[in-house]
This record gives sequence, C-alpha cells and structure tokens, in this order.
Amino acid sequence: MAKLSILIVDDEQRVRDEIGEFLTESKYMVFKAGLPSEAYGILENNDIDIVILDIRLPEENGIDVLAKIKKSFPGTEVIMISGHGDMNSVIEAMRSGAADFFPKPFRMMDVQYSIQRTTKFIRLTEKLRELENNYSLLAREFQKEHGHQIIGNSNAIRNIIGLMSKVAHVENTTVLIAGESGTGKELVARGIHYLSSRKDNFFHTVNCSAIPETLFESEFFGHRKGSFTGAIENKAGWFEIANKGTLFLDEIGDMPLLQQAKLLRVLEEKSVSRIGSREKINVDVRVIAASNQELLKMGHEKKFRLDLYHRLSSFVISIPPLREHREDIPALFSYFVRLYSERLGKNIQKYDKAIIAQLNKYDFPGNIRELRNMVERAIIINETGHLGLADFNFDPSEVVRDTVDADVPAFDIFDLEASEKILIRKALEKSNFNKSKAAELLKISWQSLDRRIKKFGL
Repeated sequence: MAKLSILIVDDEQRVRDEIGEFLTESKYMVFKAGLPSEAYGILENNDIDIVILDIRLPEENGIDVLAKIKKSFPGTEVIMISGHGDMNSVIEAMRSGAADFFPKPFRMMDVQYSIQRTTKFIRLTEKLRELENNYSLLAREFQKEHGHQIIGNSNAIRNIIGLMSKVAHVENTTVLIAGESGTGKELVARGIHYLSSRKDNFFHTVNCSAIPETLFESEFFGHRKGSFTGAIENKAGWFEIANKGTLFLDEIGDMPLLQQAKLLRVLEEKSVSRIGSREKINVDVRVIAASNQELLKMGHEKKFRLDLYHRLSSFVISIPPLREHREDIPALFSYFVRLYSERLGKNIQKYDKAIIAQLNKYDFPGNIRELRNMVERAIIINETGHLGLADFNFDPSEVVRDTVDADVPAFDIFDLEASEKILIRKALEKSNFNKSKAAELLKISWQSLDRRIKKFGL
C-alpha cells in the first residue's frame, strides 16, 4: 500500500502537533486543521485516506463533521478522538461510519493501534463497500434486470428471495440461515436487513468461531471501566452498537455452550448489562444466525443448546449448495468475469463455451465462493483477453461424473484414489448422506466407508 495521507482535525494545537510529529516519524503524509472549515478545504484539494477527528470541535460537532465527510468523501475513513464521558457519542459515531476511536488523554500506542486497525479496514474497503453484493454476489445491473439482488434465476434462488422478502417485514423474528460454506449466508442476512425497515441502521457481523471465550461477554455486552484488568474505559458491546439494526452471528455452532446460555437470556429479555454494572440496557436488535453445521443434530448430541436452537430457528432459510442449482452457474460466471475484468484492469472480451460445460461437471465443494475465486485466478493469469480452459485449474478429484457416460469419471481419471473419492461422494449424495445406505450402494461395510470418509476429508 502507498504512503497513507492522514488529516488531524482538533482545535488543540498541542494535540495536532503531538500526533502529527508521531505520524510524520512513522512515514505518513500528515495534514492538520484546527477547524472543520479548514478540514473541508484540505479534503477538497487532497486525497486523504484517514481523518483523525475530535468529537468536540468549534463551528460544528464532530459527529456532524463525520457525517459530512462520509457523504462527500466516502473513500476516506474516520477515526474519532473521544473525551471523558463521550461513550454515547462514540456509539453514535460508530453507527455513522467511523472506523475506530481512541480516548483523550491518549498514548501514542493508542494512536498507532488505531491507525493499524484502520489500515486493515482500508485494505478491505472494496469488499466492505460492496455491502449489497457481499463478496461479489450482488450486481446492480442484474438487480435492474430481474428485480432482485441475488444472482440466479433457478427455483431454489427464487424461493430464497421469497422467504427473505417475507421475513424482512416481520421486525423481531430471529432467522437461522443454514448452508455449506461459500453458499452466501451473509449475503442473505444482509438482504433481509436491507429489505427491512432497519436498513438505515447498523448491520454488524460477528464470526462466533473467532471470539475467545474469555472475551465473549465484553464483546457482546460491553463493560465498565475498571471491571477487570485491562478495562481502561467504558466499552459498549455489539448489542448496544447494533441497537435498532441487525446483528449477524456467523458460525453460531462454534459458540461455547456457556456463552450460548448468556446469548439466549439476552434474546429473551431484550436487554444487556455491561460487565461490572447492574444497570439493564434495553436493546432492539434483530438477530440473524448462520451455520454450516446441523445444529439440531448437535443439540441432540449435547453440543449445542436445544433451547437456543429453537429460539433462533423461528424462521429457517436453507441455502442449497451450488451443485444443486447448476442452472445459475452461467449467470454467476458471466458476472464474475465482468467484475474481475474491471477490478483487475483486464479486457476480457470472450470466453470458450467449453468452460461453462466443464463448470457444470464440477462439484464445487467451495460453492459460489470457489467459483468466484476460480474466475479471479483465471483472469489474473490470462494474457489474451480470451478465457480458455487452460486458464482454469480444475481439481480432477472434485469433478463429478459426466451425466452422458455415468460409468466413466470426467476427465478420464486414472487416479485410483481420485476415482474412489468421486464414487464415495456420489453415493453419499444419492443416499442423502445416510452412511448405511451409501455403504450398501458401494457394497462395502459401514465401518469401511467411515474410514474412507475420514481419509478423504469428506
């Protein structure tokens, strides 16, 4: 990444000089302004990556300045400087698009960490700005043509869109989205949010598998200053920040059982208490959860709370894997070709029809995400402007049998293990993933099938 340009907006010259000196020594390009009017002029005439903005300013409130910056300069990220007792303002700022904040009085370490977090945020900016297409699955042109935001015209996709539309208008119903990795669960969650009356409020994504158990309560419910070692200031939790909006809990099946009980209590009571406080804070948050695991089965195995499952599954949307709606592959492929041709500065004018034929034979264990990555890689390596089969790297062991000649694996595979893997996968699919029935189809014992499933990672 090129050298970042950072604008410091604070009416205290000491603060501007202190931060400016530190950032200059850190090789950033630094601009300074004491008033909002000065800041607007700098923004108009320079490409500013990050604005460090004090919440309390003369001329205008920092929150109002933030709103104007995000409206007029959407590519610029904003870090707020909060004073003592400004936590409500910080929450408002985060909802209004601030990337981060640090408190006054501050240490240079606070500034450094905030810049680092925001730099990572900037690197993901393209993805985050495409909230309506989540990882490239939405296209405005397609929306205009078909009247909806999800690419695909199969009955399966039409059914999902219908369910999204229905539940979006029922404000407080929790939703559980089930589906394999890469099928677009977060896309569906965002779609529900945007179709609802909550669309102008915060949508926050939480990856439950990435949260250490010791930080769960602090992250979800917040804490008071001094409530535990390291709690140097009051902190709002995700339920507070997402108030009036939507909280998307991805990979909910990975949440520890103890924390599941605490989440269930909040869903029932619609209030949270920060760590170190007895005060109840009412929250109005729609919760949408997602998992690629069978939560009901996990519940019967005591690996997931059944009461939480029943609370979350008031309305269930199951997203089929791409191999079950292959008729959508051409539309998805064409969109990804256009998207990455533009994004990567490539002039891709044509592609061989044989590519679509081969994609239709492919099993897509990574689903739509895998198709997207395949297209991106092909466009990166292509030098002719005409995509061909040679630009794609199909894994022979993941290619399904050709429906015309069902006895011969596609690509004439003579790899015994690859062929065996294909047969096992097909037997599992045909038996609806019942191991006993699949073993009968393969004419082997259940134990032998189980060993092979573990061997091949199926």
